[in-house]
Amino acid sequence: MTDTPTASSASTAGSAPTAGSATSAAAAASGSDLHLDLPATGGRRAALMAALREAIRSGRLAPGTRLPPYRTLAADLGVARNTAADAYAELVAEGWLTARQGSGTTVADRAEPVAPSRARRVSPPRPIAHDLRQGQPDAASFPRAAWLAAGRRAITAAPNEAFGPGDPRGRRELRAVLADYLARARGVRTDPERIVVCSGFAHALRLLFDGEGAVLPARENGPLAVEAYGLAFHRGLLARAGVTTVPLPLDEDGALVGGLAGLPEVRTALLTPAHQFPTGGPLHAARRSAVVDWARGRGGLVLEDDYDGEFRYDRQPVGAVQGLDPERVVYLGTASKSLTPALRLGWMVLPDHLVDRVLAAKGEREAWASALDQLTLAEFIESGGYDRHVRRMRRRYRDRRDHLVAALAARAPHIEVSGIAAGLHAVLRLAPGTERSVLKAATYRGLAVDGLADYRHPLTGRDEMPATDGLVVGYATPPDHTYQAAVAALCGILPPPL
Repeated sequence: MTDTPTASSASTAGSAPTAGSATSAAAAASGSDLHLDLPATGGRRAALMAALREAIRSGRLAPGTRLPPYRTLAADLGVARNTAADAYAELVAEGWLTARQGSGTTVADRAEPVAPSRARRVSPPRPIAHDLRQGQPDAASFPRAAWLAAGRRAITAAPNEAFGPGDPRGRRELRAVLADYLARARGVRTDPERIVVCSGFAHALRLLFDGEGAVLPARENGPLAVEAYGLAFHRGLLARAGVTTVPLPLDEDGALVGGLAGLPEVRTALLTPAHQFPTGGPLHAARRSAVVDWARGRGGLVLEDDYDGEFRYDRQPVGAVQGLDPERVVYLGTASKSLTPALRLGWMVLPDHLVDRVLAAKGEREAWASALDQLTLAEFIESGGYDRHVRRMRRRYRDRRDHLVAALAARAPHIEVSGIAAGLHAVLRLAPGTERSVLKAATYRGLAVDGLADYRHPLTGRDEMPATDGLVVGYATPPDHTYQAAVAALCGILPPPL
């Protein structure tokens, strides 16, 4: 049996080793820390073998796991070297372990964990064959090479202070680039000092509404008007912060903002003007002006969630509502749809009077986004890589939406695709009373897709806005090689015309 330490090295903070725990510096140097609890009395070899068998049987030591050399294990556990060597040798003979000269001792491949006999058996979930859930871009299209190149350039050119604590507003480089980009591409009127970098839209909501330092605390600001359809996750976040949300009905021209006049206790409205989520209609120009006028007259605010504003396929994207009045609109954007949600970068374009309050709510350091990611994104935008990526993805998503619409026209012409040609999802209108059965059929066939009912605000009155059956289909999620099959599977579960 070999006792050669591995080539890898790991450093662990530790206390002095005890007789019952293998966590010494020697084990750390071998690259294979191992924790085992041995009884204080009884035969040491038998106890060691029993502990190793139990760790393997339970799955804590998976097949292929490298064990520490027996000398290291013996020192850690306070047992004789021969005791550890004999235990290893016997477990190798029993088939629990494998030992090869030069490779050390590992858990045998066939030493699979045994499920406890009393464990309740749970049927495994049906595997997802096709994922058409909304919420994320095409992961395979992330521009890895261009992003890495931008990162190298950004980090090479970064000043030394960039690797220190930094500014709670976010890196100046990113805020300056964002101010230029948002003005050019989204019609936003701002300067770098009014931009605060955050970790995404949910983080922005928490800064505004959650906690003792919230910028817009519920006890002072009153209820928040939201669209009748939206993410339940965001409603839940607001509810946990003590914020009451009041739904605004929708039609094909977006939220019916005229209803705000009849809600005297409401001073803030959260909208998705460029592309209502999820129903798909943009906020009509007259309503855009009307909601800004309402905020001015009420001394309130409009929170503009521009979650996928760059992706419109039938015409140039409509500019941000923020451009109509930068002092009454908080503009919220992220890289989650344009690049990837894994980046965890977003930005708040704030009225001047809210900047210091948001910075105070953000606090000291812990809630800050990675400075290195910020530098990389700044370089990616400034070098033109971001624009090229957005244009490329705009073509890709337009083609995917076109394929979906064409497939429906051919196989289910009675199914309407609502909303404008934009974004990363489409809503398919279904006949009344059919949504639940269609979702069951989708689950049975391994198709993951969302129902429209899940997005409806529970306080939306049926007289104000009748409920509509439908599917929210994310056409950005499947990889290219499975997309046509995913659309075909979708068409296969749609109900026939009544």
